[in-house]
Amino acid sequence: MSLVLTLNAGSSSIKFGLYAATPEPRQEARGQVDALGSDATLIVEVGGRSTRKPIGAADHGTGLSALIRALAPLTGGQSIAAVGHRLVHGGPDLDRPQILDNDLLHRLDALSPLAPLHQPHNLMGVRAAMQAFPDALQVGCFDTAFHRGRPFVHDAYALPRRYYDEGIRRYGFHGLSYDYIAGLLAKDHPEIAKGRVIVAHLGNGASLCAMQAGRSVACSMGFSPLDGMPMGTRSGRLDPGIPLYLMAQGMTAPDLERLLYRDSGLRGLSGMSHDMRELLASDAPEAGEAVTYYCARLAEEIGAQAATLGGLDALVFTGGVGQHAAPIRAMALERMGFVGLSVDAKANAANAMTIHSGRVPILVIPTDEERVIARATVDALHDTP
Repeated sequence: MSLVLTLNAGSSSIKFGLYAATPEPRQEARGQVDALGSDATLIVEVGGRSTRKPIGAADHGTGLSALIRALAPLTGGQSIAAVGHRLVHGGPDLDRPQILDNDLLHRLDALSPLAPLHQPHNLMGVRAAMQAFPDALQVGCFDTAFHRGRPFVHDAYALPRRYYDEGIRRYGFHGLSYDYIAGLLAKDHPEIAKGRVIVAHLGNGASLCAMQAGRSVACSMGFSPLDGMPMGTRSGRLDPGIPLYLMAQGMTAPDLERLLYRDSGLRGLSGMSHDMRELLASDAPEAGEAVTYYCARLAEEIGAQAATLGGLDALVFTGGVGQHAAPIRAMALERMGFVGLSVDAKANAANAMTIHSGRVPILVIPTDEERVIARATVDALHDTP
């Protein structure tokens, strides 16, 4: 029996999954290199048992090397037939998983300025896997693909039309997560899946997707993963006059990129941390203000997506913050009764799967981007002569 490996190289971690290449992939092991930087940790989970190994200072390159070395004892001598990769940006044309080769990697490299925290690291993972597993099929799965085919009004900006034709448009992101949630709703909550659903993927990165019958209608993230919600270190939506003003004051493009991607969001507002857990535990006024700001913007985004859908049949929270931060869900929905959203305090505090007390269901569902990648990789493996 052959195995497939999934790699999800994010901005601050590298997640992996090892699966048997069965029609519905069976997970054999999973883990991640966590907290890339000065004090990284390799976490491996097999059969419900987890081991942690400090690896010290690690960037994406050294983290990937440590991860690949850790795979050898997990394979049991079986070959890795294919590697599936999360790729944040697929551009305007790629609407499904693709077999990766050097020509396609060159095209995807050109999209790196649109997602500088993710795309270069995603592609580094592909190249590391090509070197480590030269005989394996390499499959790219794109976060933008789930959002392709939307109405023009939800893809375009009010710029001269030639810019849209050149690719400056709303792409939307977190598509692998939304794909998983849409599939799970269709399986476990078919009546909800047929309707108007907002999914809030809240983690270090954060976005919301409006779905109609399981398909993306709109996403709070647009041209880049900077748009929409404030995030751990990213600003979220800004008046475009702000970067113009800062550039006129002498700020360079690299400085502006660092400000908006790395020094803003919860970290910038609080002056202390990008980690929602730390902010919720803190008594510092700045921490409280950052949390309040985040929840206010979340409520605004839910209202905007409900307007896009013309109503709301369900709201789903997913991602680390969405799944575990009960105070965030409660605070954001405190004044959302006008769209039928109200929270059962006891169920919410327990992080129950259903937390609503009003007419609109509110679900809390763990996402599984790696499983979406594994399914696509197994399909590609079986379709390849």
